[in-house]
Amino acid sequence: MTVPFADPAGAWDPPPLNEIHALLAPLDSPWWIAGGWAIELAVGRPVRPHNDVDVLMLHRDHSAIQAVLPDWEWWAADPPGTLRPWLPGELLPHHVHDIWCRPTADHPWSFQFMLDNADGDHWVSRRDPRIRRPIADIGRTTDDNLPYLAPEIQLFYKSKAPRPKDELDFQAALPILTPDQRAWLDEALRIHPAG
Repeated sequence: MTVPFADPAGAWDPPPLNEIHALLAPLDSPWWIAGGWAIELAVGRPVRPHNDVDVLMLHRDHSAIQAVLPDWEWWAADPPGTLRPWLPGELLPHHVHDIWCRPTADHPWSFQFMLDNADGDHWVSRRDPRIRRPIADIGRTTDDNLPYLAPEIQLFYKSKAPRPKDELDFQAALPILTPDQRAWLDEALRIHPAG
């Protein structure tokens, strides 16, 4: 059974970030809050409303999340443009970059895992393998140890096809980037231009 993205079989009702933190605390693999929430955590203030929560993890670690939340319902975004059930124990192919989950079929979608590549101890952008960075350097943490994706990496991903909400995130995050973060983003966009 597959579901087209245009009809994603239900609404989103993500839990608060602290609840996601608690749910994923047993996960031994690295993960980071991503998307617009990562930008807000970086700037330290609300930027805009959010309809969902994205969590980034490395593709090589994806099977661990089913073990941490074994009773949840899992769906893989299997291109082009469909969701399909992600069966327990199934190793997803590398072209699958997104997993949607919820506690039960009757519950709205809770959050989305975005899967990214790694080579040894380096994160590798799935857009262009020349864009890479030590895994230890791609995230930040809040004062209460909530991990989130570094804003320059999140802005790089948002540059592909910017929507109005992405423009708001850019406006909020660019002023807080350090010179090193700006240099990294500039170089990434030189290698793989926006849009």
